[in-house]
Amino acid sequence: MIKTLQVRIKDKHARVLCEMAREVNQVWNFCNETSQRAIRDRRKFLSGFDLQKLTDGFSKCDGVRIGSATIQQVCEEYATRRRQFKKTRLNWRVSNRKSSRYSLGWIPFKSRALTYKAGQVRFCGVALNVWDSHGLSHHTFRAGSFSEDSRGRWYLNVQVAVPELCGPVRPAPTATVGIDLGLKTAATCSDGTTLESGVYRRHEAALATAQRANKKSRVRSIHAKIGHTRKNALHQFSSELVKRSGAIFVGNVSSQAMVKTSMAKSTLDAGWSMFKTMLEYKSREAGVVFVEVNESYTTQTCSCCGEIPNSSPKGRAGLGIRRWTCSECGAVHDRDVNAAKNIARRGLASLAEGALQ
Repeated sequence: MIKTLQVRIKDKHARVLCEMAREVNQVWNFCNETSQRAIRDRRKFLSGFDLQKLTDGFSKCDGVRIGSATIQQVCEEYATRRRQFKKTRLNWRVSNRKSSRYSLGWIPFKSRALTYKAGQVRFCGVALNVWDSHGLSHHTFRAGSFSEDSRGRWYLNVQVAVPELCGPVRPAPTATVGIDLGLKTAATCSDGTTLESGVYRRHEAALATAQRANKKSRVRSIHAKIGHTRKNALHQFSSELVKRSGAIFVGNVSSQAMVKTSMAKSTLDAGWSMFKTMLEYKSREAGVVFVEVNESYTTQTCSCCGEIPNSSPKGRAGLGIRRWTCSECGAVHDRDVNAAKNIARRGLASLAEGALQ
């Protein structure tokens, strides 16, 4: 199983990494201009291999720090993104830090370009000190990149191969958990545990004040705090779920569809996609079953009798109804917990169907 590790580079190396990122931008912009000219003049789309031949020798120029492997990786990445977005020209990468269109630093590399020894990673002849929180000495490096965030901090993102477990190494829990994703409550489990949302909302007033005062550094710090707080809460909640569950089922609600509505801000604040990604890879590592199931009508269906009674909340008018009583069997339901129980039941049914086939 391939896993991506992220470790922070110490700030004293920011200057040399920015210089390398500027050279990466030069290669990218050269590929952009050359590719556009070939399409316009000769109706030819240059491949990554064609661009690599045209940039051959750039690494040997005076003052250039990045090696040929990085240059080749930039050419491949450019060709891939041009095909992905189906454009004849992509955006230019801007190296001027004072520009509003400044491109955050990015330096890709191949596996042979990076080595690790005694708390340092060596890249292009430069030894970079890192805060090693993952035990890099125990891993074999694959391809990756150095990246810069909005506050000028640099990170090493590297792929490593880790053994995939055939089953859990701890006593296997038997609990089955269904998860209903929402906005005010980001996740509600079938056992009643919840993950509250609204990290951005709690800092929205302070962020607006800093934006009006044009304090860009403060704005970047608040945005970073929001992102880190949300990610930490999702990590803790997902890890706890995986520890105590044998099977996890989550509704297939689409955040891409929701961000096109008036609830876009709350949807992005909930972080559904990030949460499902965490659950998926943590479940795979622990040997826990993880399945996305169709959540249609899970809110309206009674989890006790399986019917859709007239008393269940329906449509937009029913969004404000948080508790309701089934008119068929008399069971009293919490809206989200009821949906999570139905998701868990559908997940178990899908596993049973798969076992029979």
